[in-house]
Amino acid sequence: MVAIARIMNATLIIPELDKSSFWLDSSNFADVFDEEYFIHSLANDVKIVKKLPEELSRVTKAVKYFISWSLLEYYQDKISKLWDDFKVIKAAKSDSRLANNNLPLDVQKLRCRAFFEALRFSPCIQALGKSLVERMRSYGSFIALHLRYEKDMLAFSGCTYGLNVSEANELTSIREKTAYWKVKAIDLLQQRVKGYCPLTPKEVGIFISSVGYPSNTPIYVASGNIYGGNSHMADLESRFPILMSKEKLASAAELKPFRLYAAQMAALDYIVSVESDVFIPSYSGNMASAVGGHRRYLGHRKTITPNRKALVHLFRKLDQGLLKQGKKLSKIILEIHKKRQGSPRKRRGPMPGTRGMDRFRSEEAFYKNPLPDCLCQSGSTTM
Repeated sequence: MVAIARIMNATLIIPELDKSSFWLDSSNFADVFDEEYFIHSLANDVKIVKKLPEELSRVTKAVKYFISWSLLEYYQDKISKLWDDFKVIKAAKSDSRLANNNLPLDVQKLRCRAFFEALRFSPCIQALGKSLVERMRSYGSFIALHLRYEKDMLAFSGCTYGLNVSEANELTSIREKTAYWKVKAIDLLQQRVKGYCPLTPKEVGIFISSVGYPSNTPIYVASGNIYGGNSHMADLESRFPILMSKEKLASAAELKPFRLYAAQMAALDYIVSVESDVFIPSYSGNMASAVGGHRRYLGHRKTITPNRKALVHLFRKLDQGLLKQGKKLSKIILEIHKKRQGSPRKRRGPMPGTRGMDRFRSEEAFYKNPLPDCLCQSGSTTM
């Protein structure tokens, strides 16, 4: 939206955060981000104000659903015409409104400045986040594990593998009752086979061991409440006893200002994840993509992205007794992931064979990989 405001020569109003999502978080922009820093750091690019000026508060607004993944011309030729009749244009939705590729370099660089430089967490979140990093460092080099095994993800995706009947029924009920989740009937087996499910805590433990990390490796679990709690975490914790989280590292008093706000708690996890020695996401959602892209921007810090589709095939063999944990499994998993550890590569374009809007939708997100637009390059990149 910063880039779109620049393209349209518009003043940007600080956005309202979504308060109607699953977690009903009432946080405002300034509760999560350093609002003043955001405004001033982008002052030479875009004028940003905290709220709509009083003289414009009662004028008729153009409420527009901008077409997703649009190019420069869409905003210059179509949306800008709205200025002929309106003084205020409201974007009904703001996610993925710009294409990832084929935009002018100055627009791409502005996106990088906005996302990786100007968008900084609020001072109180930054302070506690820094303390959590320091406390993890006291255990040695550590892995940040984004364990997306939470109630909302499992209910939304229909991924109930490894859960008991009661738990599976609860998640199905949540999905059916959540009106804005459009897909209700989900084939669990197909979800798993296609790699659309987050890895379970047990599977994550097998994976981390297989890629060579010993049992004394400190691991920071970046997540909300793990569904099923200790019953689903026991296997992972038995493999890696130094299993920490913000709740273990910080006191109740330190966490009290943030505990009721999912976005602010996630911000703490984001800080630790970006600063970790190794980052491993169990699912490739928005948080994992943003952290992975941020780590690329800061020098391609090691990020191991599990190939869930390939791993599910191996885990099925383990369940069937056709494969055992050990050197053979480790060798297979290491081979699969040798080029999935955050090394420099250009952002992926559209999936072969895709057309129309699907072509743009299939491109790798800009914030997930800002190379080549926003990173200095020396020599060739690893594809």
